[in-house]
Amino acid sequence: MAQSGFDRRRINGPEESFSPTYDDGGDIQDQWKVGRPRVGRNPTNIRPIFLQPGLIDQANGSAYIETGNTKIACAIYGPRQSKNVAFHDKGRLNIEVKFTPFSCPRRRAPIRDAEDRSIAMAIHQAILPSVRLETLPKSTIDIFITIIEADGIEGCIASGSVAASAALADAGIEVFGLVISTSAAIVGDDVWLDPTHQEASNSKGTFVLSCMPALGTVTSIWQNGSISPSKVVTCMDTCEKQCADMHAVVAQTLRESTS
Repeated sequence: MAQSGFDRRRINGPEESFSPTYDDGGDIQDQWKVGRPRVGRNPTNIRPIFLQPGLIDQANGSAYIETGNTKIACAIYGPRQSKNVAFHDKGRLNIEVKFTPFSCPRRRAPIRDAEDRSIAMAIHQAILPSVRLETLPKSTIDIFITIIEADGIEGCIASGSVAASAALADAGIEVFGLVISTSAAIVGDDVWLDPTHQEASNSKGTFVLSCMPALGTVTSIWQNGSISPSKVVTCMDTCEKQCADMHAVVAQTLRESTS
């Protein structure tokens, strides 16, 4: 006798199933409230970083980075000759950022929007000064960044810039130096490095600094909100020190991947 509600054209689920159980009290970040000290780490501490170059075999260069709840994959294709374009003595750098539909607490439509373009523009501005495009005339480098999970736009810009720079080195493209980026937020009177989405939402302003620590050069500064000039200088000094520490870790990871 045929089962009722059984569809032979599709893969049917089990006859008996149970709803998953979630632990709402496990995340320490949900316990934090405005006006309280930071929970889980000091203001000048960042979340642990996992970086894996050469993750995508089909690409010329790739990198995967994970910082807390921010997970980003980057793939580079090129340099390749530009077609149907007038001759130019410098190469072109194209960056495209996409969010997965499940990357945010609220499901995103699988189309590009203004947030994708703003993040792509910020990452482009951060890594463009590091690439030696004068050695690649009439060529194009395409960088595709996929945000698998997002925990604030500041973290996406900072982690995306680091992943893109590591992927460029993995692709063997000449660069002046590795670009390292760190985000910060002004919570009360303190500077909190690497803020989460909740911390950034309750802050006075956010700040993202990108630089090449090996050359002591700042490539980009991205600021949002109301930050006084004195706090901007404090953010720059704090972020530069953190970028110098991160640079050694990223460089060591790239050396180990090539060996």
